[in-house]
Amino acid sequence: MASELEPEVQAIDRSLLECSAEEIAGKWLQATDLTRELYQHLAHYVPKIYCRGPNPFPQKEDMLAQHVLLGPMEWYLCGEDPAFGFPKLEQANKPSHLCGRVFKVGEPTYSCRDCAVDPTCVLCMECFLGSIHRDHRYRMTTSGGGGFCDCGDTEAWKEGPYCQKHELNTSEIEEEEDPLVHLSEDVIARTYNIFAIMFRYAVEILIWEKESELPEDLEMVEKSDTYYCMLFNDEVHTYEQVIYTLQKAVNCTQKEAIGFATTVDRDGRRSVRYGDFQYCEQAKSVIVRNTSRQTKPLKVQVMHSSIVAHQNFGLKLLSWLGSIIGYSDGLRRILCQVGLQEGPDGENSSLVDRLMLSDSKLWKGARSVYHQLFMSSLLMDLKYKKLFAVRFAKNYERLQSDYVTDDHDREFSVADLSVQIFTVPSLARMLITEENLMSIIIKTFMDHLRHRDAQGRFQFERYTALQAFKFRRVQSLILDLKYVLISKPTEWSDELRQKFLEGFDAFLELLKCMQGMDPITRQVGQHIEMEPEWEAAFTLQMKLTHVISMMQDWCASDEKVLIEAYKKCLAVLMQCHGGYTDGEQPITLSICGHSVETIRYCVSQEKVSIHLPVSRLLAGLHVLLSKSEVAYKFPELLPLSELSPPMLIEHPLRCLVLCAQVHAGMWRRNGFSLVNQIYYYHNVKCRREMFDKDVVMLQTGVSMMDPNHFLMIMLSRFELYQIFSTPDYGKRFSSEITHKDVVQQNNTLIEEMLYLIIMLVGERFSPGVGQVNATDEIKREIIHQLSIKPMAHSELVKSLPEDENKETGMESVIEAVAHFKKPGLTGRGMYELKPECAKEFNLYFYHFSRAEQSKAEEAQRKLKRQNREDTALPPPVLPPFCPLFASLVNILQSDVMLCIMGTILQWAVEHNGYAWSESMLQRVLHLIGMALQEEKQHLENVTEEHVVTFTFTQKISKPGEAPKNSPSILAMLETLQNAPYLEVHKDMIRWILKTFNAVKKMRESSPTSPVAETEGTIMEETSRDKDKAERKRKAEIARLRREKIMAQMSEMQRHFIDENKELFQQTLELDASTSAVLDNSPVASDMTLTALGPAQTQVPEQRQFVTCILCQEEQEVKVESRAMVLAAFVQRSTVLSKNRSKFIQDPEKYDPLFMHPDLSCGTHTSSCGHIMHAHCWQRYFDSVQAKEQRRQQRLRLHTSYDVENGEFLCPLCECLSNTVIPLLLPPRNIFNNRLNFSDQPNLTQWIRTISQQIKALQFLRKEESTPNNASTKNSENVDELQLPEGFRPDFRPKNPYSESIKEMLTTFGTATYKVGLKVHPNEEDPRVPIMCWGSCAYTIQSIG
Repeated sequence: MASELEPEVQAIDRSLLECSAEEIAGKWLQATDLTRELYQHLAHYVPKIYCRGPNPFPQKEDMLAQHVLLGPMEWYLCGEDPAFGFPKLEQANKPSHLCGRVFKVGEPTYSCRDCAVDPTCVLCMECFLGSIHRDHRYRMTTSGGGGFCDCGDTEAWKEGPYCQKHELNTSEIEEEEDPLVHLSEDVIARTYNIFAIMFRYAVEILIWEKESELPEDLEMVEKSDTYYCMLFNDEVHTYEQVIYTLQKAVNCTQKEAIGFATTVDRDGRRSVRYGDFQYCEQAKSVIVRNTSRQTKPLKVQVMHSSIVAHQNFGLKLLSWLGSIIGYSDGLRRILCQVGLQEGPDGENSSLVDRLMLSDSKLWKGARSVYHQLFMSSLLMDLKYKKLFAVRFAKNYERLQSDYVTDDHDREFSVADLSVQIFTVPSLARMLITEENLMSIIIKTFMDHLRHRDAQGRFQFERYTALQAFKFRRVQSLILDLKYVLISKPTEWSDELRQKFLEGFDAFLELLKCMQGMDPITRQVGQHIEMEPEWEAAFTLQMKLTHVISMMQDWCASDEKVLIEAYKKCLAVLMQCHGGYTDGEQPITLSICGHSVETIRYCVSQEKVSIHLPVSRLLAGLHVLLSKSEVAYKFPELLPLSELSPPMLIEHPLRCLVLCAQVHAGMWRRNGFSLVNQIYYYHNVKCRREMFDKDVVMLQTGVSMMDPNHFLMIMLSRFELYQIFSTPDYGKRFSSEITHKDVVQQNNTLIEEMLYLIIMLVGERFSPGVGQVNATDEIKREIIHQLSIKPMAHSELVKSLPEDENKETGMESVIEAVAHFKKPGLTGRGMYELKPECAKEFNLYFYHFSRAEQSKAEEAQRKLKRQNREDTALPPPVLPPFCPLFASLVNILQSDVMLCIMGTILQWAVEHNGYAWSESMLQRVLHLIGMALQEEKQHLENVTEEHVVTFTFTQKISKPGEAPKNSPSILAMLETLQNAPYLEVHKDMIRWILKTFNAVKKMRESSPTSPVAETEGTIMEETSRDKDKAERKRKAEIARLRREKIMAQMSEMQRHFIDENKELFQQTLELDASTSAVLDNSPVASDMTLTALGPAQTQVPEQRQFVTCILCQEEQEVKVESRAMVLAAFVQRSTVLSKNRSKFIQDPEKYDPLFMHPDLSCGTHTSSCGHIMHAHCWQRYFDSVQAKEQRRQQRLRLHTSYDVENGEFLCPLCECLSNTVIPLLLPPRNIFNNRLNFSDQPNLTQWIRTISQQIKALQFLRKEESTPNNASTKNSENVDELQLPEGFRPDFRPKNPYSESIKEMLTTFGTATYKVGLKVHPNEEDPRVPIMCWGSCAYTIQSIG
């Protein structure tokens, strides 16, 4: 059939090739109706060039299209041969200072982390290599396609906006210059005509929806009955489904079906059948029927071949326009004018609008082509970029709705161009002020989340795959909002303030719908049947985290905006909490003479939500009032007097109590959904705008209310009020055996409550809460992460929160707090905390998880033990609070706090009568330490005109009131100091008492300390005198005991010297001779100082430190420590052989004790000398074996070593090895630095002892051969011999080595046995040690 068609094809080619582009262009120049002439030309020739058969011929089609269709247009545009016309245009044009290179999929892009305004500002490789940014910190990524190079855009870069190539074009830039001045009027007129007609033609044909007829202007006289069955791409059906369906529908091979599917996925559509209408319709019905069973069917259209031909040429035309405008900025300007010129139908009738609004109806290939045209034209012309941005903003809601209902990826949607518009600061500001863009984006987003509960909060359906897909598309709107906010304004106009605050109102409406969403109730009795939906809410929270932070940054940049935003946020919060006491029963709480009214609310019984974005935003704004000092400059403009602290703290406190109860195991029946929510609440991705802000909100509340009232409300919410308000309630409670679980829960809740108080007082490293900056905050994060363990760079970055620019700020501070330990060849480089930073460690750092806290505590105590310090981990010295939060420290010296501390210490003193925990006590000790540190700082920084009101030391010295007469906190601490059951906390208690005395001395010496005495102080002094006398008596007893022990030690020392006069004399002589030798011969070795024999001298111990090549940890080689091993290779060797033909006949019976003088075959051991921990080597060897087992069988032959035979490569040098040698100390180091031969027998004694041993062995042999009844007699005979201990047959010498070293000795010995004898390994064989020593001897001999 192909041969029949060929003459016809050739004939067509000849008729088309006879066309003259110059003649056709001349004809058009004479035409009165150019549009009609052009359309007739296209109607006649396009169907003859394109879509002439079942398979496209793109090269031939493009060649003919250039000759017949595009060539005449180029002639017309230039007015001469385009080969001369276009170079002239290019020469007259002033080259652009913008690069504008459109990225292809997978192309590398570069963003400077130091100079880019935001992470979306990128450079192509050529511009990057020619810019100053190559020497900065940069991020390299691969493009998903669709973006363009920002080189030359001064708004994209803080510094160095131009590369060397484009910098040449900036010297004569005049921003207002019209690029049309470089074109003649004739060229402008002709270009305008051709662009207007061709652009309209391309747009109309691409958005044409009829399948069988063309627009009237393009309809042919003779219409053939040739159709295409056109299959379109979607993101629902899989490759396999499409391939299977095509094989059935068009009866093609699998290979052809794969080709069709690949093209459909790449280009968005592909014809799968060519023929008459009925033939194509039949294929369509099969495809629709086969793909509509479970999901919507594949989109298939039966299209007339002429329509497909015109659409193909339309795409070619758009690409041609894109290339033509590259010759001149004037041509680009004309195309932009044509594209944005409104048509006769009014609004949205411009060609650009029509294309954008039809985006979701176009196939993937068409979208890509026109998006690229927009980027190379509208986005490269600064004047029309603004006009296009306005059109985009006006159509934003429609475009986003189309995108959400569409199923194509975002990079194939026109909505993706938002990143090119919204990230330009000037455009973003203009769109906010003129088009109210912020409000439009937020309202569009909320319109897509229509499901609400009765209170108007978001309610998400079950998070199925389809729901997740739709929700992901909706989230792109949040990304657009982030783009708009990513660049903070430096100057504010009244219009910008007004429109931003309108957008802020819309944002508050969004947060209001999130406040309290997904409420949960504790499950009691049976486990929850179905896990509730929680993922969507947290996904939304994660996406909004950076937007909320950026909103606060915008507010912080202008005082007026900050004040108004604060008022608006407070008003919305009061609406959310409006009547939060409705239906709640009011109650009065009283402790230590203080009373407060609150509501009866139990987190464990009522509904509680973890989502409180409005509260958290207000907390952030409150901190900004402090940070920017607006709270002190304009207090009259702020509604601070209207604030109700109990209302502010209520919901964040409930949320934190929920976390405590989950940790206490009270919510187990609520399943994993709640566990996951608590995890993400504290996770680094969410905590900045969730957990951290809840802590700040509580700090805000405490700073504005009586700390006693706050603590009573807190006790009530933690459901611990009864325990601390009722005398001896704890004792009665713990005596009820039936409530063991409840006792444990209460203990955990008390621990969590104390932890929360520590956080409220200690977490002051947020700028605005404490007098710190952002650098201090990130330093502290890094210090506490490295307190757990040394970390690699990537590991450390993951543990730190990122800002909207994906920066953690780590690089700017890491060198101040950590050393970088370089990696070995196989390891990773690690950051290790500098020793001087350890003093800033806070055991109760609020970003530690439970596991991290435990590891950090263990690591820091181990470090202190290594440095021979006491193991107390006192609270660090903290920066002062900002004035707005200054009153917060009073919580430490409040009556209720002292009552809580005293109660828990009382439980610890009478430890058998109460249910308490050491963890609880540890937190109380930490709080006392914090209070003492605080008072110390107050006294150090006090001025003469101020009186220090923080008097914690005085308060903890006072005993309890009359009814209870409980001892003072100080007295209880001194009692606990000697408690045997609190050994681990003794160092901390000692530190507290030492600090107390230091503070007391400072207070006594301070001229501003209060001197007024009351009856209470006199009572306190009396009690203190008693305590002092008791302490003095104990100290005296301890002193006498110490003196007695010292006298005993002195006497023993004198006695030892008398008995060993000779030794001491010899040591003195040795010292003198050593110094003489060292003076005369500086290179003298230790051997000159060593003598063997009974009177040998003691040599100084030389400590040996080695580093493991695998874990990089340094360790001292000791007898009792973990084994350090050398990679080694054991092999049979004939290198010293005098008779190589001789070999071992029967390895199982061979006795290796004596080696034949001909050294026919020995066992040689070699080592590369690289040292590892035994356990590191074992892990490495196990991984090698596991990797080998996973390898395919066919690949196993290609390795250079035999894993099955125990071989491996040294991890560092890859030297062949098959065993390891343990590192051992010299014998003298084992036996106290000397080998004692004084008790060794002389020759006569030795011969006598040996003969006795021979007799003993003979007895044993007889015993083996005689019946059992004779064995007793023989053993008695052995005893009669009175052999020295070491010579008894049953003697087992004491092994001084650790288990790890013993194991490695066995490993090495077994390897020499196995290789030397070529037998299976057997640790029990008595020949193992002989083979081991034999290998050592042979190796030494071969070296010599």
